[in-house]
Amino acid sequence: MSTPKALSGLLLALFVSTLSSTVVSTALPRMIGDLHGTQSQYTWVVTATLLAATAATPIWGKLADLFSKKALVQIAIVVFVAGSLAAGLSQNVGQLIASRALQGIGVGGLQALVQIAIAAMIPPRERGRYSGYLSSVTAVSTIGGPLLGGVIVDTSWLGWRWCFFIAIPFAVAALVLLQLTLRIAVVRRDNVTIDYAGATLITAGVSLLLIWISFVDDAFAWLSWQTLAMAGGAVLLLILAARVETRAAEPIVPPRILRGRTTALAILGSLAAGTAMYGATVFLTQYFQLSRGHTPTQAGLLTIPMMAGILIASIVAGRLITRTGRIKPFVVTGAISLTAGFVLLSLIDAGTPIALIAVAMVLVGAGVGMTLQNFVLVVQNVVPLSDIGAASSTVAFFRSLGGTIGVAVLGAVLARQVASSTAAGASPATAFGDATGQVFLISAAVAALGIVAAVLLRPVTLRTSLDVPDPLKAASVAADAADGAPAVDQVALTPRRDT
Repeated sequence: MSTPKALSGLLLALFVSTLSSTVVSTALPRMIGDLHGTQSQYTWVVTATLLAATAATPIWGKLADLFSKKALVQIAIVVFVAGSLAAGLSQNVGQLIASRALQGIGVGGLQALVQIAIAAMIPPRERGRYSGYLSSVTAVSTIGGPLLGGVIVDTSWLGWRWCFFIAIPFAVAALVLLQLTLRIAVVRRDNVTIDYAGATLITAGVSLLLIWISFVDDAFAWLSWQTLAMAGGAVLLLILAARVETRAAEPIVPPRILRGRTTALAILGSLAAGTAMYGATVFLTQYFQLSRGHTPTQAGLLTIPMMAGILIASIVAGRLITRTGRIKPFVVTGAISLTAGFVLLSLIDAGTPIALIAVAMVLVGAGVGMTLQNFVLVVQNVVPLSDIGAASSTVAFFRSLGGTIGVAVLGAVLARQVASSTAAGASPATAFGDATGQVFLISAAVAALGIVAAVLLRPVTLRTSLDVPDPLKAASVAADAADGAPAVDQVALTPRRDT
């Protein structure tokens, strides 16, 4: 296999999938206006993609442990293209939200499978450098998305529909490139079963919870029968999902992986990183437009300091991790930087100097760059190759869940604060600026959980093999489940290649 060429195809697929989640942020006001949507639908254009990606991620990850990873990546690209085309052709907000959900299924697959494919090809020690590439691509697409969306919206002969159409040729190019270059080992098992019950219950529980968050204290009161039905129903569904997962032959989220100390802490850290990546992008671009009066293109340009922070931090940290084999110092530093950045952002209002906001964005970006992919890498280092798919997608699932809940909850808080301030006589620009600061104060508290997770991680030395030999696998997994002890370096196995 030609690793550089295959890596190019994987990174291109990751780029367009992540871009689709952020390119709409600066274009949302124009989209909702043209399609005559409401404020609640505004948030759901973003949330639908994140929710679908969150629900689909563990399913794709589990399938990757059972079937050809190459075929699954290609299927995810096709689903993504179909969703993008449908979104661009939408005639009302309902169609747009449904199309974005379909797009999210493909996004969830690509974001999980790209990391899984790289993990199947490259030992953890070398994977630190490649994690830097992943973070760099994520940085450019996450922060560059709002800028691109602003340019598209401000270009009269394009329009917001091209926010979806523009990704299609790049996705097709990735599909062709992967067909020509990607060769990955396949581990096939007999009597394979898919945990459809667990997948359905997890999706239904998370969906119902987010719907309740979106409407509580607006369409109905906190203490009401609707709250009891939605919040209580969500909790019941998630409890049932947990019960099903403990009994399923092939659970979507394997309990044995969740029981490991390393995985549990990585999940906690990923929740914080997910909230940061999506929340900061969505609400900062809205702040620059609605509170400071900038155009969509200008709003995108103003987020460049965050992109620079992610880009530089991810590349530098990735190379140092590969050189030293140590990862904990970087995730601790990243978590602290992330929290500090949000603390600064919590001070903003309608008149905050742009220079101060830029410093805060650099800190947030550096924090995301040093934590986002590296929490996944920590987990990949302590599980056997046979569990790489499930373990990677489990961490990615909770990271995406953090982003989904973050956007939904913070969006609801923002809308209520703005409504309250304007009703009291404040101007919309002032109300939005003040409310944005309160939203980022909540984000700082969430980010602080990432510091706790990073500090509690045991020091990990990344192994130089793709897998550990069978006699040592059980001991390695058992040690992690007991106290998070790192796996030791072992001789790489030679897997069978799939064409």
